[in-house]
Amino acid sequence: MRYVQDTIGTNEKIVYIVKFHWVYTLSAILYLLLFGIFIIGIIIFVSMLINKWTTERVLTDSRYIQKIGWIARYTEEISINKIEEVVLSQTILGRILGYGSISISGTGSGKIILTSIDNPLDFQKHLNNLRFNK
Repeated sequence: MRYVQDTIGTNEKIVYIVKFHWVYTLSAILYLLLFGIFIIGIIIFVSMLINKWTTERVLTDSRYIQKIGWIARYTEEISINKIEEVVLSQTILGRILGYGSISISGTGSGKIILTSIDNPLDFQKHLNNLRFNK
């Protein structure tokens, strides 16, 4: 959370921290077990875990902040009042296990896609509360 802590304003408060679902880690382990004898399985496993460890996704009371990357840094931010559409995608297995993806699109910005998030309905609820209560 270091990047987020360094960039949020003094009066800005973190409302929700978006976390990866355990299925993401399980899929990384399966890649390692299935393709580990080949170098590609190890590479996929390590890259997925580095992605998980270096990704920060936070909803504050005024914006959504996403930082991805370890050596190179890629950030996306969108102000709550600029969000136009929030789309939730869940498979049947995702509904049963409680994970899914959310796509956020807004005025003057592209699409921000949050994949393999834990409890996407809870995140969507917090985001909509901020959007419609301002």
